[in-house]
Amino acid sequence: MISQTLKKTFLTTFKWILICVLIGILSGSASAFFLVSLEWVTQFRIHHEWIIWLLPFGGLLIGLSYHYWGESVVKGNNLLLEEYENPQKLIPLKMAPLVLLGTLLTHLFGGSAGREGTAVQMGGAIADQFTKLFKLDNSERKILIILGISAGFASVFGTPLAGAIFALEVLYFSKINLKSVILSFLVAYTAYFTVEFWHVKHTHYSIPIVPEISIPTIGYVIIIGILSGFAALLFSRSTHFWGSLFSKNIKYPPLRPFIGGIVLAVAIAGFGLTKFSGLGVPVIVDSFSNANPWYDFLLKILFTGFTLGAGFKGGEVTPLFFVGATLGSALSVIIPLPIAFSAGLGFVAVFSGATHTPIACTIMGMELFGIESGMFIAIACTVAYFSSGSVGIYKSQIVKGAKYKLYQKFQKKELEHL
Repeated sequence: MISQTLKKTFLTTFKWILICVLIGILSGSASAFFLVSLEWVTQFRIHHEWIIWLLPFGGLLIGLSYHYWGESVVKGNNLLLEEYENPQKLIPLKMAPLVLLGTLLTHLFGGSAGREGTAVQMGGAIADQFTKLFKLDNSERKILIILGISAGFASVFGTPLAGAIFALEVLYFSKINLKSVILSFLVAYTAYFTVEFWHVKHTHYSIPIVPEISIPTIGYVIIIGILSGFAALLFSRSTHFWGSLFSKNIKYPPLRPFIGGIVLAVAIAGFGLTKFSGLGVPVIVDSFSNANPWYDFLLKILFTGFTLGAGFKGGEVTPLFFVGATLGSALSVIIPLPIAFSAGLGFVAVFSGATHTPIACTIMGMELFGIESGMFIAIACTVAYFSSGSVGIYKSQIVKGAKYKLYQKFQKKELEHL
């Protein structure tokens, strides 16, 4: 009897380790290919800026591909969250190539978008295919979705700890068991080392000067956290607003990115605003050493919200980094903190507010900038989380807990006064 139990435990353990390794290698390899391809299309656009005028046709191609072949996966990250909360159908593998192609076209022609959504969707689609292969039930399938999110996030940003925690935290108020936690870390590191194996490099940031702990410094950090939360709120609302506006007024989906592409091409190419195209990594890097104009973060919110709302593909996280870093950089002019320190706080705090994941963002900040600034990063991310409202970038994300209760009480008081 004991030997049978041990044998079953061993086989189950081996099965999940094998699944994690396979998902990590496949998702990491997909992310490595994506990152190399993304760099190529970005460099092509930078050296051939005329291509931005073709953005409407790139949008039309994206719109047609999703309308005729990808209607079942058009929800993107929200589909992963919905399937975790209420498993219905296997996520089609075609989600991976469709979002990959759509994101590359968006960046090639100059749309303002990110990359995490693409990596997470590829990871989720790849992971869910193991449901049939290993004949898993719905509770086990939920673990696969966590593994896909973890592998995609960790591999695309080069932050395995943050990737593992992000996958768990973004689903925090759904049921998560201990096994999911352990496996999330295993798959995150497997995906991370797979990207390393392919010699694909990630962007490095640094905060060379971290202020001493003092009451004034903590006060300034709290101010940055509050403003970052407001920026995250504006970003989330902007994306949802443009998406709703396009869907209500343009009934034929492929025309949404086509018409949106016309507006974007005129605004970006016509007015010389190319620094808001694509990821905007050069601007993010520059913000750690030079103060940005106060309006840069607002324009990035506008362009990214419009791009994604129109139906172009990509992610929101790197644009959130752009928004946060440029906001923090601009604030360094009036707040007596080192510019890199201020930009770094905004970098992770806006992300925290928009995704409701302060723990993952704190870990990411320490992975990217060093543990020395960890306490300040934790304060900024927590404050941004509480000041960013109850709606984030993912409509299907379940938000509960202290923050949710706080806003419920606030809304209830407002109704009582009416």
